[in-house]
Amino acid sequence: MPDATARLGLPYLAAAQAQKHVTHNAALRQLDALAQLSLESLTVSAPPAAPSDGQCWFVPAGASGAWAGQSGRIAAYEAGAWDFYPVRPGVCAYLAGEGRLRVFDGTAFVSPLAASAHRAAVEALVLEEDVLLSGAHVDTVQAIPARAIVLAVSTRTLAAVTGAASYDCGLAGEPAKFGGALGIAVGASNVGVIGPSAVYAPTPVRLTANGGAFSGGRVRVAAHLILCPGPAA
Repeated sequence: MPDATARLGLPYLAAAQAQKHVTHNAALRQLDALAQLSLESLTVSAPPAAPSDGQCWFVPAGASGAWAGQSGRIAAYEAGAWDFYPVRPGVCAYLAGEGRLRVFDGTAFVSPLAASAHRAAVEALVLEEDVLLSGAHVDTVQAIPARAIVLAVSTRTLAAVTGAASYDCGLAGEPAKFGGALGIAVGASNVGVIGPSAVYAPTPVRLTANGGAFSGGRVRVAAHLILCPGPAA
């Protein structure tokens, strides 16, 4: 009989084993880390200074410190110590820093929607930002990436807009592409669904004042996107 389970590598208790609780607790600790896996990052290469119990990271190439030599494994922190676990192809993880899912292809975490053997993929992404309003128009700091396909841009007024009677949501040159004459009261919202539209350079979303310049207010903007990264070499 093998010493560990085939998929997660959880240790088995041996017949007549002494201190069975040690092996059992090790299996529970590993299961707690790997089941419904949540990762803080795929790219951080040095252990964080103050991790919390239960946090996990994927260890990239060139990792340092306590993670040195553990590339391609999951680093899990609990009770003041790091544990390192292998990850099998097909494991799905939630990326806490990105708010989306990834699936492990045997080497890297890739899009769960579709990915080729050479990592050409279809990815979904939402870029969200709270925008403080001032002047004739305001652009988001985050730009829609080049060659992204835009499905929609949604908005919600978080703090009442002042100085303008309404606002438009769009792009430079297309100010109402995702919605015109939008509400200025707290809670006003819009989902600016459009036919899929590609951008070919990094492009911020623009909020444009109607009937006067913005003198205050805050609007949450979310760009709903599809990305199509090409194959690796």
